[in-house]
Amino acid sequence: MTVTDPSNRSHRTAPTTTRAFLAQAGRSVRDDDAFVTREVPLAPLRPHDLLVRVEAVSVNPVDTKSRHGLRSGTKQLGWDASGVVEAVGPAVTRFDVGDAVWYAGALDRPGTNAELHVVDARIVGRRPASLDHAEAAALPLTGITAWETLFERFRLTEQSTGTLLVVGAPGGVGSVLVQLAKARTGLTVVGTAGRPESREWVTAMGADHVVDHRDLVRNVRAVAPEGVQYVFTAHSAGNVQAFADLVQPFGEITAIDDPRGIDLYPLKRKSIAWHWELMFTRSSFSTPDMAEQGRLLDALADLVDAGRVRSTVTSLVQGFDAAGLREAHRQVADGTAIGKVVVAR
Repeated sequence: MTVTDPSNRSHRTAPTTTRAFLAQAGRSVRDDDAFVTREVPLAPLRPHDLLVRVEAVSVNPVDTKSRHGLRSGTKQLGWDASGVVEAVGPAVTRFDVGDAVWYAGALDRPGTNAELHVVDARIVGRRPASLDHAEAAALPLTGITAWETLFERFRLTEQSTGTLLVVGAPGGVGSVLVQLAKARTGLTVVGTAGRPESREWVTAMGADHVVDHRDLVRNVRAVAPEGVQYVFTAHSAGNVQAFADLVQPFGEITAIDDPRGIDLYPLKRKSIAWHWELMFTRSSFSTPDMAEQGRLLDALADLVDAGRVRSTVTSLVQGFDAAGLREAHRQVADGTAIGKVVVAR
């Protein structure tokens, strides 16, 4: 719902605290107190903020890394969320109380693992009408990352052709990226996967070819003899030389992982471009185009409602509480998850 005159909204007393589910330092996901429930303060709404009642969240690998990296105390984790607007700041015009929304949060604010959450409306989109909260919560972070990779880093359009290699295609981002590439470009998509169930999943996402990530050059050349123009990678360490062999001159690579001390020199001879993608950049630096994140979530919702992109939830944990989050983190931490793990009320 679009509100044109925020001054006409009815005002209510905003809550000052919320129940949150905090990760504890020094705990394994197998410990009963890996997550604890606490009443925590809510920041006052800034002009562009929304207060959202969170109905579902998903757990990303970055969540498990953040939990594992805690050295002391507790932390409110969580990025993805789907929920309902409870209150709006005075500068908000795209949403009103009662609207169903989805988003992926920001690095410099508390996470979404709480019953109520404050978020900047400019990085929020309307939830797809065809999805429930659990299905929707699987998509924001991975959807934004995939969208920015394809249409901002690679600058692809519906007229774009060539071959895209997706390294890590069964993962959360890879699962959405394969779908978006097939829905909004003319690219041939090659996805990497190892286990049979992973290969089946990537095929279901729409990949034209699925190859084993082991012996990458030989397996990709078998389906793309001339090489590829684009590479998305969630697994860069140890693969730069393979990328240098596979990518055509003036091709492009976008990475989302954190390969420390990576040597990109093998890419120079072919003038191959290397991009980094981090969906938190806009919100971290309050860039002038920060609202693009909300707009792309709306565009992604349109594709979902049109049946061109599907939710990637593969495991649903019922119970949005400390125990539910502990179980979701356990599933993601073992490194074998396909698609996304979601926790819902």
